[in-house]
Amino acid sequence: MNDTTAPRFPRRRIAAAGIAIGLVGAGVFFTQQALGEAPPGTPGGTIAVTGEPALAPTDSTLAPSEADGVIRDDARPSVFDDHLPAVSKLDPALLEALRRAATDARGDGVEFEVNGGWRSTALQEKLLADAVAQYGSMEEAARWVASPTGSAHVSGEAVDLGPLSALDWLAQHGADYGLCQIYANESWHYELRPEAVDGGCPAMYADSSEDPRMSR
Repeated sequence: MNDTTAPRFPRRRIAAAGIAIGLVGAGVFFTQQALGEAPPGTPGGTIAVTGEPALAPTDSTLAPSEADGVIRDDARPSVFDDHLPAVSKLDPALLEALRRAATDARGDGVEFEVNGGWRSTALQEKLLADAVAQYGSMEEAARWVASPTGSAHVSGEAVDLGPLSALDWLAQHGADYGLCQIYANESWHYELRPEAVDGGCPAMYADSSEDPRMSR
């Protein structure tokens, strides 16, 4: 989330390490998906979103709800569940690529679950505040959670997926659909990179603090 000069790592070199780091982060992700404790940049529990903290919602008088992109831990939605704003408000091109990939993955016995998708500004603010409280500083929280102005979730351009079988399938086949893991420490976070279909996914950032979009 800082500047464009931060080092980036070749996808091939970090593939195994990224999965290992992602699994560690996934522990945080799945624990923090509880309401008011979603994992910073991970999939999870009562609120299935990438984690952030407790600022009062700016566009709601109540705690963030499904209308804000919250996914309850008992929902286990697929990329076809249009009744959930977290899914239906994703960028149309991303959603189309996800649905094609999910259909083909199902043929291999793999199901995609959406742990986080589109989010309102209010929800992203809450997740960021929670991350600062958990990690003790904005600098450390920024490795996992974007600000509302920098978050690809708020713009509908990112999705957090699970379970591990789906992440493994995407690591092998995601580029064929333009679906790319963006951060080495977040094996669940995917965005659309159409050029990946022909040229492969770009090198990953070590974490979101290196993403120049986060300086916005």
